[in-house]
Amino acid sequence: MSEPVAAIEGNAAAPRHFRYYDLIMAAFVAILLLSNIIGASKPSYVTLPGGTQWAFGAGVLFFPISYIIGDILTEVYGYARARRVIWTGFAALAFMAFMAWVVVKLPPAAGWPGQEAYEFVFGNSWRIVLASMTAFWVGEFANSFVLAKLKVWTEGRHLWLRTIGSTFVGQGLDSLIFYPLAFYGIAGWPPEQLMMVVLSQWAIKTAWEVLLTPVTYAVVGALKRREGVEVFDRQTDFSPFGRTA
Repeated sequence: MSEPVAAIEGNAAAPRHFRYYDLIMAAFVAILLLSNIIGASKPSYVTLPGGTQWAFGAGVLFFPISYIIGDILTEVYGYARARRVIWTGFAALAFMAFMAWVVVKLPPAAGWPGQEAYEFVFGNSWRIVLASMTAFWVGEFANSFVLAKLKVWTEGRHLWLRTIGSTFVGQGLDSLIFYPLAFYGIAGWPPEQLMMVVLSQWAIKTAWEVLLTPVTYAVVGALKRREGVEVFDRQTDFSPFGRTA
């Protein structure tokens, strides 16, 4: 039988151990890193009616899952604990970028044929790395902040409004920051095409949240029952640099 759900008022709550918090943090970081390593390097396309090919970055198929996990973290465990996960993901991205730079720069052994391919996949410019990390940091904190505030304002009702609304804001900022920072002024990226990509990526990411809303409801409900908690961030310090739970 599941435990009764207890309401917790933000940082006023005493620290407690959660059974699934660490597992969800691990899933968040894993999806974040894999979507950047595997998905970001490959453009793909779909064929629209009329035969036009519409290109998109393959990472957009999986990266939005990290936002959904971020919604679940904030909804179930509160903003302060979500803040800890966001910083963990940010640190993991920074280490991944540093490791990729070191490994690419190391001289290859004589006769190894993979250096050129390795540089193509992992040799992102620091401009793209900086854009990716900045967009992630701003987008994730905005997502968590909006969801936590909406939960208080709605008294815990309308979960769909909180998850979709927070993703709309967070993913919008993520796309609006990343693409101009990474590609503005580069040949082959005229401003109108850049804005088209920003809007299309924003729409796709938000659509993912809408489509997976039933899954979010199921996971959030199960976690709240199993953890026996309902967090409202009424007394929480919302600074990204505040104390983590």
